[in-house]
Amino acid sequence: MDLTNLKFGLPAAEREIAKGLTEYFVESESYERIKNREKTIILGNRGTGKSAIFKVLSDREKANRNIVLELSPEEYSYEILSTSLKAESEGAWNKHSAFAAAWKYLIYMLIMKAVTREGKKYKRGPSANIYNFLRDHQVGFQDNPIAVLISYLKRIEGIKIGSYEASMRTRELTSLYKLEEIKPLLEDLKDVCKHKKVLVMIDELDQGWDSSEDAKAFVSGLFQAALSINQLTENITVYISLRQELYDSIPAIYDDAQKYRDVIEIISWDEETLKKLISNRIRYFVPDLHLASDEDAWNAIFSEQIQYRKSKSFNYLIDRTLYRPRELIQFCSDVLAQNSGKKYPMDYEQINVAESRYSEDRTKDIASEYRFQMPALNSVFEIFRGRQYSMSREDLEYICLSIVEGEARVAQDASAWVKGQDHEFLIEALWLVGFLKAYAVGGVKARRRSGSSYIGSYQVSNLNLGNITRFQVHPMFRTYLGMKESK
Repeated sequence: MDLTNLKFGLPAAEREIAKGLTEYFVESESYERIKNREKTIILGNRGTGKSAIFKVLSDREKANRNIVLELSPEEYSYEILSTSLKAESEGAWNKHSAFAAAWKYLIYMLIMKAVTREGKKYKRGPSANIYNFLRDHQVGFQDNPIAVLISYLKRIEGIKIGSYEASMRTRELTSLYKLEEIKPLLEDLKDVCKHKKVLVMIDELDQGWDSSEDAKAFVSGLFQAALSINQLTENITVYISLRQELYDSIPAIYDDAQKYRDVIEIISWDEETLKKLISNRIRYFVPDLHLASDEDAWNAIFSEQIQYRKSKSFNYLIDRTLYRPRELIQFCSDVLAQNSGKKYPMDYEQINVAESRYSEDRTKDIASEYRFQMPALNSVFEIFRGRQYSMSREDLEYICLSIVEGEARVAQDASAWVKGQDHEFLIEALWLVGFLKAYAVGGVKARRRSGSSYIGSYQVSNLNLGNITRFQVHPMFRTYLGMKESK
């Protein structure tokens, strides 16, 4: 068997699309719902595969000669917004509504420009109407989306804050909010799109996220605009991808969750689908294994059973993830990098060496991921350094109480959100980010894997932590924090 070209792919989907992603992509139930337009808002933690879904869907729709517009992070900036617009406190204007109108205007303009790119051929009919409007009213139409968005927002801002008479202010604002400038063209747009689908994909909204007033209005307004545009015709679809924790932190979205619930897809994985994901990659890079089952493909690369407590190698690696594809890919790649002798199947020797680096990287990544909701979270993790990783509720409560009361010193930024809180608040926070696992009781026992008595927040969405008698620090963090087994 030739394993010379073995690799597990890249953790970032945007760099994989030309390197095999479409061939080894796992077409999950989530992907099918998104592809079929049943779900248009994709939520998930970092590394769960949101961008991969967008990249594959985009690639396949382009192959079917449909129009795909992809708005990437570098095309918008929360910092530019904050420096360009006045704060709500400086004038009587609601930024959420203003952003919703501006987003609708921008997206419709981008779509109209895309469907009439060959506009000179159009003599009459709906396409000509749209083309003529762009020609006559949008001379010098900016190619930079953020410039178009800000331009429309500035028009609203000027009226809201400017010295207009009340009647004129109402008339002008109504015109801008209702998009009266382009409203007559929407029926023409529907007609043009009867035989060609248009997909607008807006991804990586967390890039540069600063939790500011403008950032929250930017995203909440986009959600509202997308819902409105998607009702125009089934051949125009706006897809949005957002990290779960950012969604939860934006009041204008979270408070109106019922408006979006039926179009939201939360990306999650289990052991079976993660094994398929990594096995697909093995089969792609090792053609001799292209007919192998998931189990056989894995066992060709990793010893089925490793020396550590006679554990199954897949169980050992998967237990050190939060069930995110990027984590499993990273861990497998780190193990492969330790296999200098190119001996297969790889065993605990390579896994153990790789785990130190992996554990450190993931601990720091998780702290960074939650830096806006829980600044300096890594300093809270550090309080557990060198302790036993399995503990009773009483022991955990004591540690958390010492943190919230200030006896155990954490960074000043962390102190700002933990100081004065109830210790149960901190236990809940550490559970939600994946740092803690809970001893499985009652009906949730069914969610645990065979051989494991503990369960994480990524395995069960709701759990009454008040009923849990024992906890463990997740294995992903233990090596970096130098944690010990119970005596």
